[in-house]
Amino acid sequence: MLFEPSTLALVTGASRGIGRACAIDLAAEGCEVLVGFNSGEDAAKEVVAAIEGAGGRARAVQVDVADERSVKSLFREIRKEHGRLDVCVNNAGIAEDGFLMMMSSRKFTSVVQTNLMGTFYCCRDALKLMAHQGSGSIVNISSASGIAGMEGQANYSASKGGIIAFTKSLAREAAGQGVRANVVAPGFIETDMTRAVPPHLIALYTSVVPLRRVGQPEEVAYMVSFLASSKASYMTGKVVVIDGGLVIG
Repeated sequence: MLFEPSTLALVTGASRGIGRACAIDLAAEGCEVLVGFNSGEDAAKEVVAAIEGAGGRARAVQVDVADERSVKSLFREIRKEHGRLDVCVNNAGIAEDGFLMMMSSRKFTSVVQTNLMGTFYCCRDALKLMAHQGSGSIVNISSASGIAGMEGQANYSASKGGIIAFTKSLAREAAGQGVRANVVAPGFIETDMTRAVPPHLIALYTSVVPLRRVGQPEEVAYMVSFLASSKASYMTGKVVVIDGGLVIG
């Protein structure tokens, strides 16, 4: 296993998709996992059940990462009940795609608020706990869209690109406290969100991906667990792209 039994991990947006896969893999590698959710309580409880059914330890915790007070409340609970946090995976996010000329300020702001500000809120409180204990690992989930930009995703690309720049600054600040911060940037991954994409668009996308297929959430989760673990102890401020080779260079 990658982690000691005492390791505590928080995964936001863990009721489905990439977050779900991250929670399950971290638990399989030895972590006790706090399965973060906002509105999908039943789905989060299913993730907890899956982890416990496999012999792992998990608990569902509600948090709206776009709400600073909600984030602070969660971290007060973590501090009170556990007194520490070893791994924080900031995965929660939304997409509201649309072409820029027709995009409302609300649509742009809501995506940035959840994806970028939510990452900021969680990292700030996680860092306070981790700096106090002198160790910890933060893994922020960005996107290939945050590197290359995608048509119809100006808001999403801005938020995910911001996460990359933010994490690099965080890594420099946190290193002196024994805390590492890295980014995983997935490409087109099969999740509830991408299943809504019409088949002809999926075919068009995969035609330009060198590996010629859509990725699976577990393929992202494996890298997240590695970066969070001591196996990656000399890595911080790095961006790992998992996109089948779409962004090369």
